[in-house]
Amino acid sequence: MKLLVVLVCVLAGCLAEKPRPCKSPPLLTGALTVSTQNEKLWIYAKYVYDGWGQRVRLTELGNYQNKSFTYDALLLFREAAMYEIDDKARTCKKKPLKADFHPMEIPINSTLVGQAIVGSSSGPGEGLLVNTWTGNLPGNTGKYLTTFTEFGCIPVNTMYQTQEYGWMVTGFFNNVIGISDPGQLNPPDYCPTEMTANGEQSEDFTSLFFKLQ
Repeated sequence: MKLLVVLVCVLAGCLAEKPRPCKSPPLLTGALTVSTQNEKLWIYAKYVYDGWGQRVRLTELGNYQNKSFTYDALLLFREAAMYEIDDKARTCKKKPLKADFHPMEIPINSTLVGQAIVGSSSGPGEGLLVNTWTGNLPGNTGKYLTTFTEFGCIPVNTMYQTQEYGWMVTGFFNNVIGISDPGQLNPPDYCPTEMTANGEQSEDFTSLFFKLQ
């Protein structure tokens, strides 16, 4: 009987353990949407994420200041280079990438806001257990609010402040662990090896994607 009580106490303690900051799996594919407080920018994108190699591919369809656009970018953080790719026209530009790589993770200095179930807790499979965290952006330039799954540490959504757009909201969905086509993270054979003349890093969503650290 005493053994049973001890076992129940141990299990209860495990279930009541406070969520801790975590890192997402190093290889992820999925999709995301981005919307901004001032309604200047809206994006739907497919992404491929390699945390080990610090590589990201973003294929975007969006609207900026009431103008539609498509954009395909490969970000190679270790090389400090980004490729703007037009696969149909088989054109490519290589530009400097000045942003630092920040892995998909809950920053260690984040503060837990709370735990919740997305959906319903009424029956098995009807809900998703998530944790929401908050903290300050680098340089105290604003705050962020981010939500990851309790199991697997998969990103669900992130909100953070920007000077140009106000609050920016990113929602992740259809996430899959692993990369089915690793070739997407290599520059196509028609891409140049040298930087584009007078190449400047584009001021678009790719420069904001990993601002959160």
